[in-house]
Amino acid sequence: MKIILTHEVSGLGAAGDVVDVKDGYARNYLVPRGFAIRWTKGGEKDVAQIRRGRKIREIATIEQANEIKAQLEGVKVRLSTRAGEAGRLFGSVTQADIAAAIKAAGGPDVDKRRIEVAAPIKSLGAHQVSVRLHAEVAAKLGIEVVAA
Repeated sequence: MKIILTHEVSGLGAAGDVVDVKDGYARNYLVPRGFAIRWTKGGEKDVAQIRRGRKIREIATIEQANEIKAQLEGVKVRLSTRAGEAGRLFGSVTQADIAAAIKAAGGPDVDKRRIEVAAPIKSLGAHQVSVRLHAEVAAKLGIEVVAA
């Protein structure tokens, strides 16, 4: 099935790309979550608009991505959240929480979709996340989750 990506999907493509995926993946995952729309001849017009929006938000050069990487790696991020007695969180830390904590710590404004968490953060302590700034540049960021 041909689809047009509306958001960046890891391992598949960026917003505005027309890709061919299996029917079930598109029908059950990508389209319901808003990551893609079905490809039509009329939808081809939307591709240009999606790509223009991507260019505005995108980090243009590797040098600019490296500058932001240096800023991110110099920031100490502390995230306070509710936790139980054993150190387990009520829920988990989301990418939006991490993006807000980076901004509050004085770091650059990071899109939550660029933050990649290997496993859900459900406990107190130090954790590593990566921020994909450019196709070739990713920053490793240490965050500390503390009880509120």
